[in-house]
Amino acid sequence: MTRRQLSGNEDSSSHAAGKSWLIQWQRVARRIRVPLGFVAAALYLFELWRRAPQPAAIALSLLLVVPGLWLRGYAAGYVKKNRELTRTGPYAHTRNPLYLGSMLIAAGFAVALMSWVLAAVLAVGFAVIYIPVIASEERFLRTAFPEFDSYCRSVPRLLPRFTAAPAPESGFSGGPGDQGQGFSFARYLRHREYNSALGAALLYLSLLFLRPALELLLHAVR
Repeated sequence: MTRRQLSGNEDSSSHAAGKSWLIQWQRVARRIRVPLGFVAAALYLFELWRRAPQPAAIALSLLLVVPGLWLRGYAAGYVKKNRELTRTGPYAHTRNPLYLGSMLIAAGFAVALMSWVLAAVLAVGFAVIYIPVIASEERFLRTAFPEFDSYCRSVPRLLPRFTAAPAPESGFSGGPGDQGQGFSFARYLRHREYNSALGAALLYLSLLFLRPALELLLHAVR
């Protein structure tokens, strides 16, 4: 066996090992993203207790949270998970509008608390959890839908393009109850995306009333 062949085999083995490690981490990331969400919530409450939120910061956060909620809701009314490659609506601008919406919401609440610690933790969390998860989901989509590679060439993974990518020429092939390629409020409800709005509302209530309520409680106990 020549030196070139040995080098080629080593490169192949190294690539396979790296790919295997990535796949394993993707599986781990999918499992721990929900528990890590609770960790982020605990940090949020700690930062809320540590410093009083400023009204101006809370108002400024709405510039990120409201568009994030709108984007997630808009995307939920279009996506037909595991049944059709969605390429219309927000999916004509970015391949991952749901994750982009989540990032905007998370950034908004970091702004509301003016907390660099929370912002850094959220940024690292998205990097180590959602990037592998997105890669894992794209691997499935590439296997399930032959047109996915063509879609990737015209629509960016996360940061949206300004103009919508050309709509696919193939006709709608969704199942019963779907409403073509447009927004469906039934799909929005089926995906329970209203939970994001309810969660954001609870967080804003906590920003406004949790700290004063706890201070009154502590004062009453003393």
